Amino acid sequence: MCEVYLYICILTQKLTAMKRLLNTMLLLFAMTFTAVAQDYAEATFKETTHNFGTIKESKGPVTYKFEFTNTGNKPLIVTNATASCGCTKPEYPTKPIKPGKKGHIKVTFSPVGRAGAFKKTIKVKTNGKEVRTSLVIEGTIIPAKREKE
Repeated sequence: MCEVYLYICILTQKLTAMKRLLNTMLLLFAMTFTAVAQDYAEATFKETTHNFGTIKESKGPVTYKFEFTNTGNKPLIVTNATASCGCTKPEYPTKPIKPGKKGHIKVTFSPVGRAGAFKKTIKVKTNGKEVRTSLVIEGTIIPAKREKE
């Protein structure tokens, strides 16, 4: 009977030691993962699509500013912004955006020589958590000839 009791005591001690080791390993893993995950920049856009509605070709280019906030804890750097068409020109900040501060991507669309519905995509590249973000502008162009009717 004593031998069984002694065996159970030894087994319990080994299990307790294994639990401690496992808990320690999990804690170290969690701390490492948290430390890595906390150090990033992130552009959070107020909106990623803008509809100009109906615009007149004769009025010329239209502009919209997509506002974003750096919700990370590292400076955000916009490295590039490209449009899907030469009729669309994006402008982006060249200086880093500090954590908690706002910035914007200014997009100018030229309707000259175009008619009907349009939808253009602007791809923004940053050093942020989400490296690429797509912005969209859309609307309908009334050609110059029809404006007079």
